[in-house]
Parts: sequence; C-alpha cells; structure tokens
Amino acid sequence: MARSINQQPMNMVCLRTLDHQHPASLSTYLKIGGYKVWQKIIKERPDPKQLLSEVKTSLLKGRGGAGFIAGLKMGFIAPNSQHPRYLICNSDEGEPGTCKDTLIMRYNPHQLLEGILIACYIQGMDVCYNYIRGEYQVQFDACELALQEAHAKGFVGQRILNSDLSIDVHHLLGAGSYIVGEESAMLESIEGRPAKPRSRPPFPAVSGLYGHPTTVNNTETLASLPVILEKGSQWFLDIGCENSGGSKIFCVSGHVKTPGTFELPLGVPFKKLLSLAGGMRSTAKLKAVIPGGSSMRVLPAKKILPLHMDYDSLAKAGSSIGTGGVIVMDENTCMVKTLACISRFYKHESCGQCTPCREGTGWVVKILDKIISGHASLADLELLRHVVCAAEGRTICAFGEAFSWPVQSFLDHFYDEFDYFVRHKKSMVESS
Repeated sequence: MARSINQQPMNMVCLRTLDHQHPASLSTYLKIGGYKVWQKIIKERPDPKQLLSEVKTSLLKGRGGAGFIAGLKMGFIAPNSQHPRYLICNSDEGEPGTCKDTLIMRYNPHQLLEGILIACYIQGMDVCYNYIRGEYQVQFDACELALQEAHAKGFVGQRILNSDLSIDVHHLLGAGSYIVGEESAMLESIEGRPAKPRSRPPFPAVSGLYGHPTTVNNTETLASLPVILEKGSQWFLDIGCENSGGSKIFCVSGHVKTPGTFELPLGVPFKKLLSLAGGMRSTAKLKAVIPGGSSMRVLPAKKILPLHMDYDSLAKAGSSIGTGGVIVMDENTCMVKTLACISRFYKHESCGQCTPCREGTGWVVKILDKIISGHASLADLELLRHVVCAAEGRTICAFGEAFSWPVQSFLDHFYDEFDYFVRHKKSMVESS
C-alpha cells in the first residue's frame, strides 16, 4: 500500500515512502515495490491500449487544475501519428497556495520517474521533458539524482533493462514565470522562445513540441500511474467518490494552526480537512476559503463548511478543486485588500499577449487601489465587474479566467465590504 510522508492519516497514493532519513533514494523506493510495474511492463510488453484502458477506468483526473480525465488526454495521441512524440511533465508549480508537486519531486522523485516512463510507454513516446519551476533548485537536484540512479540500474535511457525499448528523460529548470505553467506556453519556452500561449487548433496532441504529437501532464497526475497499475483501477476508484477517483494532495494555508499538505481521498469533508490543519488559528471564525489555488472562485464559510472536497461538489458550489491549494481566511480578513493582493500578482504575471488580459489586469489593480486609497465611487465597482466580465473567455489561454474569477466571486459574496470601503473610505473589518 502506498505510504505518505507528511501528516497523513491513512495510506494513499503519491507521497509514499518508508525511510524518513532517505526518502528520495532508489533503495527506499525499491523497498516499497518501486519500479515493479515498470519492470513487469518491460518483461511482458503488454498492449499499451490495455494499460490506457486501465488508466481511463480509474477516472484519474488531471491534478494540475483543469481536472480533465488523464486517460482520455493520453488517448488523443493517434496510434499512427508521427515520431518522435513527446511527453511533458508540468512541474512548474506556480499557482499561489499550491505546494504539492514540490514534495513529490523532493521526497519521491522515483515514483514520478516511473510514472513518466509508464506514460511514455502507453503513448509510444521515447522522450520526456520534466519542466520544473525556476525557484525549485532543490527539487531539480533531487530529480536529477533520481534519474542518475535509475540510469545506473537500467530503468531509463537506451535499451532499458536490455530490451529494445529506449526512453530518455530530461529535466529543465524554468525562469520563474507563472504563465509558463500553461501547456502551450511551456512548449514555447522549451523551444527557446518567450512563454506565450499558442492559439489553438492545432492542439498539442497533433502538433506540440517542435511540431510533433505531445502530451502535457501534471506531476501529481503522472506520479499516480504506478500505483494505479499496481493496485488496479477499481482500487483507485474505491478510494475516492463518484466521478472523482483516487486521492488528492491538498495544500492548506492561511489562518489555520498547522498549515501543511495532506493526501486524502477525494470526497473528504472540508471540515475534516480543516481539523487536520489544526482548525482556525485563533478564536476568529472562518470567513472564506479559496479551495483550489488563488485563481479559483472564493467561497464564503456558509458554502464551504458543508461541502465535500471533490470535483463535482465544488463545481456545484460555484468554484473548483483546481490544484488543491486551500487558502483559509478568518473573519478578520479584509476582502478588498485580499483581492487587491491577488490581483497585483496576476497583473505582474500576465504575458501581455492578449489585450483583454494585458489591459484588464492593469485596470483591476488601478480600481482596487483607488478603492483602498479612498478615491473611488460606487460606479467603480460596476466598472470593476465590467472589466473582468469583458476579459473572461476572450483570451488565448485561461489567464483571462484566472484573474477574472477571483474578482467576480469576491464581488458576488462580499459586495457589502466593497460598498462599505467606497462609502466610508476604510475597511469594514478594520472599522468593527
């Protein structure tokens, strides 16, 4: 059974290890059954379609934010498509509130590597680039060491385990860009150009890296593959809930006593997740939660408290599980200033390619700064909403939604605070 390394109440999938002194070593991974699935694949050479079917049946959804079924995405590579074909592991973990992929790379890089190799086999690929966030030097080094160990054992590279199968894996270190996490922007960066998203079609499965068929998967997604194929898709399904198979790594930060990462079954009650993080850090009550990283819609306490943490439940509530970055805010939080902080980030990180995004992010920050400085009118609130509604759905990539959704949801659920700030030129929270 998989074993977690960090604050885990039950045995799960991704962060498994037995040795807390040397969690990332090959010897540790081998002790818990690491590379058994891969060695079996090399020995028996099963039909890739059978393995793909197992991944599809597991209902593993992309853990990077979009939540698209991973098996379906892998199936987009046509069996007769040209070679070479490329796999990209998206380890550019830049979404504020998210700190899960860093742990996989740092403490269990071999499981990620085994997942990469399995994904390459399923899709007929012989090259993978693992694109790692620019600030993750320690994680990059851990992945490099794991790759060297795996090479020495013959698990990766040319003529794997003396077979006729060859798969090369390369680690790349980014330069600290948020937008490079968008899959087509990542392809541009790997090719040596500025990280600006591509217009589609064509989609990466048809024309991706260097014009060849390409699949981009998140770190957590790929790290789940070895255990799914070891234990079976039904095992994975049984861990989660309806339409949300398996476990998810949740990163809980904000106004809690013990912020941390927790790998839990999808469908876990939010109240349980909050209790695992020690509950609220003071006597102040819960006010709001951003459940999936800062680009997801905020939910007030009355909406989030009864919810279960899975894809469908959060979607019905008007938000998304996203990356699993759970940002907790207590009743002393000024929602106007919080939104201003989030919006400054998105203004800074816009690549500037699309006018609605390039100009819209700037207007959002200007309006919010105007409110905070005490020079706004109620008309500015309407202008604020108009700006983001005009940007949503009108940009090449999802960055338009990333900066629009927080603004829309903050206004929807906490409009009274914005109205009060405009009328009284000070925060409602700070006035109470």
